[in-house]
Amino acid sequence: MPEGHTLFRLAREQSLAFVGRPVHVTSPQGRFSAGAALLDGRVLDEVTSYGKHLFARFGADTLHVHLGLYGQYTSGTGTPPPPRGAVRMRWEGDAPDGGGAWTDLRGATACEVLTAPEVDRILARLGPDPLRPRTDGMLAHRRIAGSRTAVGALLMDQSVLAGVGNVYRAELLFRHRLSPFRPGRDVGAELWGRMWADLVALMRSGVRMGRIVTTLPGDRTRRRGAVQRDDAHYVYRRTGLPCRVCGTEVRTQEMAGRNLYWCDVCQAA
Repeated sequence: MPEGHTLFRLAREQSLAFVGRPVHVTSPQGRFSAGAALLDGRVLDEVTSYGKHLFARFGADTLHVHLGLYGQYTSGTGTPPPPRGAVRMRWEGDAPDGGGAWTDLRGATACEVLTAPEVDRILARLGPDPLRPRTDGMLAHRRIAGSRTAVGALLMDQSVLAGVGNVYRAELLFRHRLSPFRPGRDVGAELWGRMWADLVALMRSGVRMGRIVTTLPGDRTRRRGAVQRDDAHYVYRRTGLPCRVCGTEVRTQEMAGRNLYWCDVCQAA
């Protein structure tokens, strides 16, 4: 599932390509026909993200997209190709350089037109987003500190923290040598403050790079040049491989509906 930095990049890319101009909205697949007819030809005011949610505002109406596990956008310039497969929604518009721009949405969990109060209700049930400016990370800690639930599960709860998915969960816990099984109430404010600052930095880096890289240069196999895929993470999807710090085999088990990865030694309970 795309994590918060991906949605932030999508909002920025769609803003550059379409904001301030009329957008031709269609639903080649047909499942979004009513919503497409409502938005077609209207000027796009802004595109923003919050956590794993994307919001495109057309006047009083807002398009809400949640990609879920399988949703994805495909974009390009010039004349769009004939729709292939289950294209839920297509945007077409005039690019700032005078050419054309288009984007196709497939497989999203949610693709719906909402009113302002409906958007507010979605935002009200989400925790703080590390990518939003001037966000108070201690709002998340209040929920974490009041819970007996394992911190590894709490980090995946979007009502606690918005935008964090399986990769950031595993890597953040490892970087702070925190057992994913520690109850939230045993995560102190000082420790959480360090984790929040680190998470903000990691997700901003993800926005810049377009990928998640959490390892320090000294912990990589290749210490020079571009970071290779197998050097990008400490524990995520490294089951059975040696921990980059202590050499212990990385473990995995399901937690909060997703595979959790951790080192028994570096993250000892």
